Amino acid sequence: MAKKKFYAVAAGRSTGIFTDWATAEKQVKGFAGAKFKSFPSEAEAKAWMNDPVYAKNAGPKKSSSSRKEPPAKHPDNAIVIYTDGGAINNPGPGGYGIVICLDGRQHEISGGFRMTTNNRMEMTACIVALKEVAGSGRPIVLYSDSSYLVNGINKGWAKKWRAKGWRKSDGTPALNPDLWGELLDILETENVTFKWVKGHAGNPLNERCDQLAVATSRSEGLPVDHEYEMTR
Repeated sequence: MAKKKFYAVAAGRSTGIFTDWATAEKQVKGFAGAKFKSFPSEAEAKAWMNDPVYAKNAGPKKSSSSRKEPPAKHPDNAIVIYTDGGAINNPGPGGYGIVICLDGRQHEISGGFRMTTNNRMEMTACIVALKEVAGSGRPIVLYSDSSYLVNGINKGWAKKWRAKGWRKSDGTPALNPDLWGELLDILETENVTFKWVKGHAGNPLNERCDQLAVATSRSEGLPVDHEYEMTR
């Protein structure tokens, strides 16, 4: 039997100590500047809440420069893109954020919908970003903290779902076929490498995308995500 954990949320939509990750995650997912940590006991969680700082790792530390610059292992002429997205309470009002690094400059894009999901916003961010640079003829490196998105492409899941009429291997419907289909169509003509980046881990471009997404999700007058609202 798995040991019980206590999740302390010092900065989030709601703060406090939670006994299950699903509830705690709702408080911090997509929340700019979220601060949280898990503990094996409630006493330790309460103690940390009184002074919510992260202990320095006693082992070898990465250089500070590696946290300030995007990962460098890509072609010199590559277009580097960071994307993020999320929905408040999932589903709920959602937003996405994009930072495109091109020829020494950064271009930001954001958008959202009045009712959508985390995964749809992650995917929409990717699609919007790729459309923005499509036709350049240059390699594209796209960083996302969505395992759903990155694995869906890198592990070939999306192609298999489409080949089976948008069904998973167990016969259940694959979610978001409209967005997966649109993304796969784009990838037929663009040279894109997908890379996963850990969210809320100090990467400045990932954090900026998160800020854009959160700000948009909280704005008024968001448009309708027709495909989601018609099928929910």
